[in-house]
Amino acid sequence: MHCKQLTLGYSPCPNDTFIFYALVHGLIPLRYIQLKEPRLEDVETLNRMAMSATLDVTKLSFHALGHTLNDYSLLRSGAALGRGCGPLLITSSQSKRSDVKTWSIALPGEMTTAALLLKLYCPQVRELHIMPFETILSAVAEGAVDGGVIIHESRFTYQQYGLECVQDLGQWWEETTGLPIPLGCIAAKRSLPLQDVHEIEQAIAASLQWAWRHPEKCNSYIKEYAQEMESDVVTSHINLYVNAFSEDLGEDGIAAVEELFQRASMAGLFHGYTGMKQELIRL
Repeated sequence: MHCKQLTLGYSPCPNDTFIFYALVHGLIPLRYIQLKEPRLEDVETLNRMAMSATLDVTKLSFHALGHTLNDYSLLRSGAALGRGCGPLLITSSQSKRSDVKTWSIALPGEMTTAALLLKLYCPQVRELHIMPFETILSAVAEGAVDGGVIIHESRFTYQQYGLECVQDLGQWWEETTGLPIPLGCIAAKRSLPLQDVHEIEQAIAASLQWAWRHPEKCNSYIKEYAQEMESDVVTSHINLYVNAFSEDLGEDGIAAVEELFQRASMAGLFHGYTGMKQELIRL
């Protein structure tokens, strides 16, 4: 049987390399498709690539998915979604204006879900600065900006810079909606045959299940791309962002995504979203 070759992209963050290890190392059998050498890029680069529909299957911020639904549909597996894992709005102890909406705030990418959450939390914020996520802590500590929205491993290290959390945006979301916070997802091109979409979706879930059974076998691959992280930070990262929602979004996960998109649409940040499930997932 001739197998279609698909392009794949995901981030070098430990949650993604943990989830995809078995799949990209040939440990998960595939029937209808083959995967080309994966492309590992930071999530904002992947978000930008999705705007031109570059990859067949890709990691995306949910924010970016909201702008690319004509080209991509959401997969039920591979997502970063949960409770107690949202972006943090942080600042230093330096003197500044008391009202957050007057602050200059660094964001880890225009199309990140962190940027979307800040705009939903405080729509009046106007002075926003896009920076690589790993530079935000230093920028805030040095007073280049009043505050920053941090993601990834920065959640575990910001206090080392003498910084404090003003608002856990994930906690704000959970208290406001009662739903888990959707951060990142895996999406597939709508032009792919449905059997290919279902196979990759099931293969990602199987890859995660394999990693849960053999976590030690993923370590060298994870550390290859997380060279600057301490081992305990890597473990904390995976434990925080990889959970049951990563295996299957389930109805609660899908409801959370629908709520995020509805709120973004009502705020004028997405255009044309009607709230129909088939806009998100090819059933």
